[in-house]
Amino acid sequence: MHRPTRVLFFSFIIFLLSAPAVAQRVVTPKEWIEQLNLKAGLPAKLLSTRSVVFYDYSLTEKNLLDVQQMLQRTGVDAVAYFELDMLMASKDVTKAFADYFAKREMTNIVFVERDETNYRVTVTAYNEKENVVDPGQGAWSESNSVLLEAMKALYRTAATQQKKQNLLINDTPETGLAINPILGKRNEFYAPDLKVDPLAVQKTGDEAIDKELEAIFTANYPLKFKMAEPNLTEKELRKQGLLYVLCVVHTRGAVAKELLGYDMSKSESALVSVTYPETTQQLKNIPSNTTIFKFYFKHIDSGNAFFGTKWDADITWQQALLNQIRGMKAELRINN
Repeated sequence: MHRPTRVLFFSFIIFLLSAPAVAQRVVTPKEWIEQLNLKAGLPAKLLSTRSVVFYDYSLTEKNLLDVQQMLQRTGVDAVAYFELDMLMASKDVTKAFADYFAKREMTNIVFVERDETNYRVTVTAYNEKENVVDPGQGAWSESNSVLLEAMKALYRTAATQQKKQNLLINDTPETGLAINPILGKRNEFYAPDLKVDPLAVQKTGDEAIDKELEAIFTANYPLKFKMAEPNLTEKELRKQGLLYVLCVVHTRGAVAKELLGYDMSKSESALVSVTYPETTQQLKNIPSNTTIFKFYFKHIDSGNAFFGTKWDADITWQQALLNQIRGMKAELRINN
């Protein structure tokens, strides 16, 4: 059983309104979910349509079984379970979830959080957009020190408000499902075309961070790049003649590797990351459940992703970015 740990995210508002943010004030799942309107009540079609569950990764198999059995009793047809910090790992990941929800005709989202003293169950509707939920949208929520009691509150509320129409509901939670945010080919090397093709580096909307971001690129990236506005779509970037875009995943290391398609057949308590505190390569062991940043380059037209030859995630966005840039320069033999 994992020790309960709070997982950190990019700022919800900035993330929803902009392109992939490089760095921003990070918030806990509690803060993120509290930006919903938690007193608005249950989604109108909760007991007649499909739902997906996002849960704190520290929950045990017994916890998840209890959740599923109470949802079944309530009439909530939960057809898939995912760890909560997967959802907002990056804009591309969130979009991949939105596509998955649409294909499986999912209408509702159930969040199950856990902190040091309480569990919280929150239910809201999927907004049928790439950002999955909107700030301020309606939701129902209940907190309790006992998980089953929070689930029973959901049962009682739903029973008094809606007619149960979902009848064929799974007995056990459906976990271990794959989400692929990479639309093109994944490549564990650097894109040689970056020697001639311009790179889009999208701003975050935070003046101080954007200034630091541009300074890192100016000092360390000798190839063509352009600082782009945060709200531009990839199609709009392409119209500006930009062929590649800088991307980042921000979540626990083990989750990041899984989402990006790395081999996760071996369970590891720590992940070895290649880092460049200066110009010389060093190895760093980072616990697999530590929140990290992992940068990569994406070709806009094809969706092909280029991760580099080595796992180079790091704890701060600045160092993770330097790892990617300096690793690329070393592999492609690019001098300043």
